[in-house]
Amino acid sequence: MTTNTETTAYVKPTVRLAVDDLAPKIAKAMNGLERAATEGILEKPLREIVKLRASQINGCVYCVDMHSRDAVAGGDAWRRMNLVAVWREAPYFTARERAALALTEAVTRLADREVPDTVWNEAAAQFSEEELAELVWQIGIINLWNRLGATARPWGLSGGTED
Repeated sequence: MTTNTETTAYVKPTVRLAVDDLAPKIAKAMNGLERAATEGILEKPLREIVKLRASQINGCVYCVDMHSRDAVAGGDAWRRMNLVAVWREAPYFTARERAALALTEAVTRLADREVPDTVWNEAAAQFSEEELAELVWQIGIINLWNRLGATARPWGLSGGTED
């Protein structure tokens, strides 16, 4: 019997363009917008799964990594985070979370079609108008972060596979 002693060499994405450093006023404004969004009334676990789902759809490795880790650090379960991509089939999401995830997918995929009334109405049934306004902002903000991250790759991944 032979043993494979070859070690795995992971390839981390390289920074393409340090947009934060090159456009600091815009970066500061974006970070201010993010801070304001975290001070709202929506519960943090809900915000994190919304951010995670949009990030998965948009293919932003940095944001998928960060929001799954932030959710777990905030007390959510790895199992739920692993199943966000297949939330329709997984039994671990509430009706409120399901409505938020459906709206997140519809808003994130606007190029495919407009947000269906059924999706909007379900979200409106689960959230107050103020909460719904915040949810729409959350989805919009994470989509902008994702577009920055997936396009410019301005941030490096921290930690290793065991983190």
